[in-house]
Amino acid sequence: MSETPTFGRYAEIPVDQMTKEQQEGYRFLIDGPRGRLPGPYKVWVHNPKLVRAAAPLGTHFTPGQSTLSEREREIAVVVMTSKWNSAYPAAAHERRGKEVGLPAATVEAMVNGQPVSFTDAREQVVYEMAVALANGRLVSQGLYDRAVKTLGHESITDVIVLMGYYTCVSLTMNFYAVPAGSPGLAR
Repeated sequence: MSETPTFGRYAEIPVDQMTKEQQEGYRFLIDGPRGRLPGPYKVWVHNPKLVRAAAPLGTHFTPGQSTLSEREREIAVVVMTSKWNSAYPAAAHERRGKEVGLPAATVEAMVNGQPVSFTDAREQVVYEMAVALANGRLVSQGLYDRAVKTLGHESITDVIVLMGYYTCVSLTMNFYAVPAGSPGLAR
């Protein structure tokens, strides 16, 4: 295995140098619904058991799979990745948030930790939940009641687990000091 970092501080494993299990995990991602090895999976492929556990969860949050709209998803992800000051996913999701139609000024404010508001009730509740949970705040009874009424428990749990997933992504990228836009090994 190369010891020269290729993805932040992480030295990616060339496919021909992976163990059989790592190659199987790699193929699981490349031949699966993602068809690629996205950001954290460049590192997580080192642990093939983790890849097989994490990939279905990540796939659940791809467009059209969860109960969240793309805009709702990006609101929660931008809040979370910005909270962790994680350059790689924060930059990617700042861009994606704008692509799915969130106003540029709103996305930039969320990245900067400034308050924003949304005219769509679901988006507003997702934002309020994300900010409260990302900042370790108690969820007020009023926010809880609005979330249950507006989102329902299925979408509430999607927001919460999405935030946990992007905490894992962010912490991985932070540990390996992966800069925004890092391409990693060409595969």
